[in-house]
Amino acid sequence: MLLRCLKAELYKCRRSPVWLAFLVLPVFPALLGTGNYLANIEVLDNGWYSLWGQHTLFSSVFFLPALLGVFCGWQWRLEHADHNWNSFLTAPVPVGALYAAKLILAAGVSLLAQGWIGGLYLLSGKLAGLSGSLPPELPGWLLFGALGGISVCAVQLFFSMVIRAFAPPVAFGLAGGILGLMVTAQGWGYAFPYSLLCLGMRANNPQMELDLSFFFLSALGYTGVFVLLALGYLRRRDAAAE
Repeated sequence: MLLRCLKAELYKCRRSPVWLAFLVLPVFPALLGTGNYLANIEVLDNGWYSLWGQHTLFSSVFFLPALLGVFCGWQWRLEHADHNWNSFLTAPVPVGALYAAKLILAAGVSLLAQGWIGGLYLLSGKLAGLSGSLPPELPGWLLFGALGGISVCAVQLFFSMVIRAFAPPVAFGLAGGILGLMVTAQGWGYAFPYSLLCLGMRANNPQMELDLSFFFLSALGYTGVFVLLALGYLRRRDAAAE
């Protein structure tokens, strides 16, 4: 059942314009980060590590939360259009499977986004003339960034489901990313879901030691809480209210 739901979600995505945002949005932090690195190369003298810090400072705070917000908002926009909400609630499929398919797809986009960010980072480094071996921590930065992104997806999916308009949840994601940077700067990063992107990617601090226990506890906690909230909302929602 879950596999069929996932195939249906993938079918909806096949020719969606949302993929344009997926391709374009990560390019901006790559350009900004590389430009900032080249403009301050006398101070940012740690090669690949300095470049990563500049890239992720922009991507984890502004563009990646916005990208995940756009994708999650688009997933529910189809259900909110016309009378699709009634069809969604009355489908002969458990709501848990319907929602899980959306979350799995969003998690996949979070992982793909990290891969695209990593690819742009490598390309930017080569164009900037960096030499030497790549940071061995790079796979970990990308992986933990994707895990932090899954928590953000769980939050965004909930608000995109409850709020029928498309723009407010996207703006909420952007605001969450900015607030996440502020919370992280105060030393409370593990307590806020959007901060997990900054922490996981080691934004602006590539050599930071990540507290794995707190990171996983926070990521699982926020994901679990918002999944339960979403399922509770769906089970209480009356199709006739549409």
